[in-house]
Amino acid sequence: MWRKINIPFGYKLILPYVLCLLMAVLTVGLFAYAHSVNSLREKTRENLQGTLRQMRDNIRYRTDDIERITNSLYYNYSLQNALRRYDQGWYSYETMTKTLMPALENLLNYTASNIGLSLYLQNESLPEIFYKAEEQNPLLSTKRYEIYHLSRIQESDWYHMLQFSGTLPGLSRWQQIQRDKADVNISLLQRLDDVQRAKEIGLVRVTVQIRDLLDSVDYRKIGEYSTLVVLDANGRTVLQSSPEGAEGGNPQTTPGRLVLSEPLHGLGWQLQAYIPDSLFDQSAGEVRRMTVLVCLVSALVLAVLGIGVSGYFSRRIQKIVGSLNAFHDGDFHKRIRFKGNDELAQIAVAFNRMGSNMEELIHKNYVADLQKKEAELESLQAQINPHFLYNTLSSINRLAQFGDIDKLHIMVQELAKFYRLSLNRGEILTTVGKEIEHAKAYVAIQCIKYGERLSVYYDIDPEVLEYATVKLILQPLIENALEHAWFGTALGIRLVVEKRDAEIVFKVIDNGVGMNTDTIRQILATEGPRIGYGIRNVDSRIKLHHGSGYGVMIASRSGIGACIQITIPCRM
Repeated sequence: MWRKINIPFGYKLILPYVLCLLMAVLTVGLFAYAHSVNSLREKTRENLQGTLRQMRDNIRYRTDDIERITNSLYYNYSLQNALRRYDQGWYSYETMTKTLMPALENLLNYTASNIGLSLYLQNESLPEIFYKAEEQNPLLSTKRYEIYHLSRIQESDWYHMLQFSGTLPGLSRWQQIQRDKADVNISLLQRLDDVQRAKEIGLVRVTVQIRDLLDSVDYRKIGEYSTLVVLDANGRTVLQSSPEGAEGGNPQTTPGRLVLSEPLHGLGWQLQAYIPDSLFDQSAGEVRRMTVLVCLVSALVLAVLGIGVSGYFSRRIQKIVGSLNAFHDGDFHKRIRFKGNDELAQIAVAFNRMGSNMEELIHKNYVADLQKKEAELESLQAQINPHFLYNTLSSINRLAQFGDIDKLHIMVQELAKFYRLSLNRGEILTTVGKEIEHAKAYVAIQCIKYGERLSVYYDIDPEVLEYATVKLILQPLIENALEHAWFGTALGIRLVVEKRDAEIVFKVIDNGVGMNTDTIRQILATEGPRIGYGIRNVDSRIKLHHGSGYGVMIASRSGIGACIQITIPCRM
């Protein structure tokens, strides 16, 4: 068996202090460490996000530069007028040399990057200009323009699948077609419209190298060991910038990395940055070491102070404990003497004063408490509603008027029995048998009043009849059912009395209208609306006499009746 260990007060005082101290220091330390690391990480995140936005803006500037080329062709009204003419010979030559070719030449010089400008026309009276197909990407060495008839591509799959978004002007989209994927290029496709006639007259295609478009995507702008990835709309990698030796890896599946992203509007792509957590480890390590050092020093200093304070107070508390033990043994002459005028000295003065008056005060308070409880019991009993007597006398008067002598005799006899049992010679307690007899007398009077509309059934355990109970606990419950439970023209009530272990349980069950949860709560509440006063009176009297563990419970739902249960202890 475990032996009971007596721990001195000083240890009891210092141990919780040390535990609370450690918890406080650890909490503050962890909070400070987490806050510092999070602030560092958040500041770094903001700086890196700003760098990504700058890259996004640079890419947007490049795409806008290409889109301005197509818009220049779209809004060239002299070019549109020339493309409407389907004349052969001199007019066709003049359109090519004086309008179309100079316009395309000027657009090639609009940007410093090598681009390919292709124009697909509905007007087949104009000749085609194009270069022989090459195995190598032509944009690696030069910029050039080409003119095709639109009929060349009208049967191609990519042209049939081509879908523009938006409204006039600007029906355009970025897409990889023909050899773009093999050459690592991308093309801006824009429909060329006849604005006056509102119909398509061709298609403009500007091809640019992806590396020229994304030349601002450089991992060194983010940090060492970082990786920049450009993903298309399907999540495939378009471009990856990472340190040498990291190419070909999948940064999306590498754990322990901070991921930042920015959308590339227009292209429908996304720029993502993967920053390894190792960039934060060095700074986080410095913060961690400093936090641990401060926590250890603080804990040590506070622990030494706590031990000293604990020893001072424990010696004084031991004197108080010795005096209390003397009081426990009945020695009220024990006194405490402390020097000074602090709180413990004041406690000693109050303790000495308490010792001289304790016995007298205990006696006075004990007697006063008993008198108060008896007064409360008598007051609660006196509050039973007397309207039952008035109603019964009125019923007796009516029976006398109608000459119904038999019922009149029964009612007078039961009324006399009812009040004889109610008075009970002024006693608060009665037997369970007399309380049931009292309830039956009340029911007999009500059965004469209601006739066949009221049915009452009894289920009584004979073993409980000699036990003691507070009087007048069943009649208020039956009266409450008769006042509030009617549901139609008939009402059934069942009275159950049984013994459960060391308790006696009374149940008044009806098949009436029932009560909702809010009504039950208001009835049993000590404060609040004055409803169900009879039930509350019964509950209060039982609790005053037997304690808070006993009293009234209500189980009910609207439309299915109610069950009011009283529980009291088995006492003779």
